[in-house]
Amino acid sequence: MKQVWSPWRMKYIMHHEPSPECIFCKAQQLDDGPENLIVARGHFTFVILNRYPYTSGHLMVVPYAHQPTLDRLTVEARREIVEIITTAEVVLQEVYHPDGFNIGANIGSAAGAGVAGHLHFHVVPRWSGDTNFMSTLADTRVLPEALEQTFCRLKAAWPKN
Repeated sequence: MKQVWSPWRMKYIMHHEPSPECIFCKAQQLDDGPENLIVARGHFTFVILNRYPYTSGHLMVVPYAHQPTLDRLTVEARREIVEIITTAEVVLQEVYHPDGFNIGANIGSAAGAGVAGHLHFHVVPRWSGDTNFMSTLADTRVLPEALEQTFCRLKAAWPKN
């Protein structure tokens, strides 16, 4: 059955076109803002909103280096990943007050990595009961705010270096 796109679908789904380029390498080259969704940058890593989030505030911590595994990163990059994940947890707690977090990486396509060639960590705020009938029956997620609004809230709350 052919899927019909309607003008009422979310903008980021309507205008999504698959690209042979790495989405993380491409995003880090753009100016930070609601277009590339980069919330913060470190020396070796950056923080970007997931364009297809599980919940509001779903962040990814990504090294600048296009590497598929932790062992290929420098010690400094690995250290910064942990520090930035910690900051992300603090900021998300302050802004969204979640009941918990899912934090982790899917390394390799067999483990579920959507972008297997560029290691990244997910920081996902979670609330008790945040899986509802929409997720269970319709395989659909409902988010209470637009990505641009999430970006502005997290950018404003992120510590300035």
